[in-house]
Amino acid sequence: MRPTLTTADGLQLHVREWPASNARGTVLIVHGLGEHIGRYAHVAAQLNSWGWSAVGYDHRGHGGSEGARGALHRSDDLLTDLALMIDSVRAKSPGPLVLLGHSLGGLVAARFVAGAAAPDAAAWGRPVDALVLSSPALDVGTTAWQKFLLAVLGPLAPNLAVNNGLKPTWISRDAAVVGAYMADPLVHDRVTPRLARFIVDAGEWVRANAAAWPVPTLLLYAGKDRCVVPAGSRALAAAAPKALLTVQEFKPLYHEIFNEPEKAEVFAVLGGWLARHGRSWPDTKS
Repeated sequence: MRPTLTTADGLQLHVREWPASNARGTVLIVHGLGEHIGRYAHVAAQLNSWGWSAVGYDHRGHGGSEGARGALHRSDDLLTDLALMIDSVRAKSPGPLVLLGHSLGGLVAARFVAGAAAPDAAAWGRPVDALVLSSPALDVGTTAWQKFLLAVLGPLAPNLAVNNGLKPTWISRDAAVVGAYMADPLVHDRVTPRLARFIVDAGEWVRANAAAWPVPTLLLYAGKDRCVVPAGSRALAAAAPKALLTVQEFKPLYHEIFNEPEKAEVFAVLGGWLARHGRSWPDTKS
């Protein structure tokens, strides 16, 4: 039986673990909107080959986890759930912990890391050693009219699930990846006003507080992204302390940079960055 994690409001979250023998540390993968952690098995395998254990979970309302599709009970649910997952990983693996968040997961990880270091940090705040952001949803291009609709619908129907408006062909230029995504029964296209409100607000918060960025971060983003606006990543890159941020834009790539034909180039950047920063962390190998 695969492990699960019980949230503060009683939902069972589906967890996946990819341990590496004599691991250098653990990379906690936080997936994107509408997908699930099983789509990151190839990322975990690459991390294992570099001596890192990998672990991840399906967000509430996603994949094999419980909860209405695309819905939140409270606006900070995704942050609270991530804190529980971090506590679980820390209890099992005492070495360095790196968050790797893609798209919505990148936004959640960025909001979590920056918020945990803020003077008024919430109860969900936890320290991590480093952060990797893959096409983070720091700006989703919400128009003034869409923000108005969110302001109206949010209080009236916060968990009314609607189509998220994202087209599968936007995720990758690899037709096989798109086909597998469309055929995957665990993938969904639902989003609710409460979740959309979190995405908009969290992105604005991260960009506004980038100057106080607290941890070493690798920011990887796609130049031809249509699922999120690349300007959000560029805004973080411009405002965050240069000593903590390593930035790489892959100009011709679509949203899922680890699933593009050039994914080997992306993995090379990630592997090199982990190797360089890993030297500064205590060696926990037995």
